[in-house]
Amino acid sequence: MNLKETDIYLAVLSREDCKKLWNDFEYDFDNPTEELNLGLSDEKATGWFEEIQELQGNRHIRLGVFKNDGTVMGDVALQDIDRVNRKCSVGLGMSKIEYRGKGYGSQAVMLMLNYGFRYLGMERITANTLDVNIKAQRLLDKCGFVLEGRERKSVYFNSEMHDRVNYAILKEEFLALGYEKF
Repeated sequence: MNLKETDIYLAVLSREDCKKLWNDFEYDFDNPTEELNLGLSDEKATGWFEEIQELQGNRHIRLGVFKNDGTVMGDVALQDIDRVNRKCSVGLGMSKIEYRGKGYGSQAVMLMLNYGFRYLGMERITANTLDVNIKAQRLLDKCGFVLEGRERKSVYFNSEMHDRVNYAILKEEFLALGYEKF
């Protein structure tokens, strides 16, 4: 599978791509996510690759985010796919801080939304982030997600309690955006 946008394309991650993403990862303390991976190693990268292979196409669809020159920058996934209720969540991770805030992530998310709604038959795709991750919230707004709720003080992170903010986009809302690629 190879999905193309203006500045990026999405493709299956190889074992080497997973190692590169794992080893290149830079944590952004100004826009934190819930997970902080400590003890990065090639063994953990291999474990991540094997987990991707085990879940791929069944519970998740995870693809690499590549610059048009072939540089792997991150990964994007439709996760926890519920084919009965036609819903899932989307997740995105960019390895280096320099790749964030440049529009690559929103292009990747839009490609995955298009795939999820048009090809997998999803009716609802959700996403959540921490209240302090303003960049993620802006990306979700840009991609047409609607803020649906806030789980107050639901995540203990960095010695503080944080809210988790919940977003979703429905198929009809996505189709109204007029986005169609592939």
